[in-house]
Amino acid sequence: MDALRNPSHPRPEGEWVGGEVARQFWARVIGISTATFQRRFLETWEEYLQGTAQQAEDRCRSHIRDIASYMEVRRQTIGARPSFNILEMDMDLPDEVIEHPIIRELELLAIDLTIIANDVLSYNKEQASGDDGHNLITIAMAEQNTNAQGAMDWAAELHAEMVEEFNKLYIEIPRWRGPLDFDVQSYMNGMAQWVGANVQWSYKSERYFGKRGLEVKQTRTLYLLPKKINGHGEIGPLVVDDTLM
Repeated sequence: MDALRNPSHPRPEGEWVGGEVARQFWARVIGISTATFQRRFLETWEEYLQGTAQQAEDRCRSHIRDIASYMEVRRQTIGARPSFNILEMDMDLPDEVIEHPIIRELELLAIDLTIIANDVLSYNKEQASGDDGHNLITIAMAEQNTNAQGAMDWAAELHAEMVEEFNKLYIEIPRWRGPLDFDVQSYMNGMAQWVGANVQWSYKSERYFGKRGLEVKQTRTLYLLPKKINGHGEIGPLVVDDTLM
């Protein structure tokens, strides 16, 4: 955050290279973006960093949250808000627009939809490595006393309900008239596209499914990988609901 707030200042000698990367990144962004975007991005990026610090603390303590408190932290660690801010890099959207109740609710739904999809799709890899404490499926399994399939079914139903609510609210986005309406339309369309694009990226990037991403997308089933921490064999198959495709 210091590098972002002071991009004209050289970084301390011997500092981790990430500080200089952040400084150079922000020095370039300032030259091609609006002051409104810059203010909002710094705010949401700091929220993201605070969330990741909390996640690290939870991991060190082996602390598993309940669904409600998990979602509060996950809305920060998913990094959706600063990502959405990128959409307005060349815009000057007033606070009254961004803070409008309908815009805020759509933003929250888009964040939660991204969380649910990401946690479903990343669960296999994370449970295998023993790093699934910060995952909605693990938390739902514990809170609802169910297995992985039961938690995925619950997550898929919740996801479908949120998609329906998002679509209903989307047609209620207010009008402010003039060029501002075009910017709002572009911003909200980008937010909606982000949700679906993140899912497609998860199948194609090889981060979660290796070379089998498109196969999982087509068959909607997978076997859980053996846990590296205790040598358990495969478990499954599990159905990946088609509402997440």
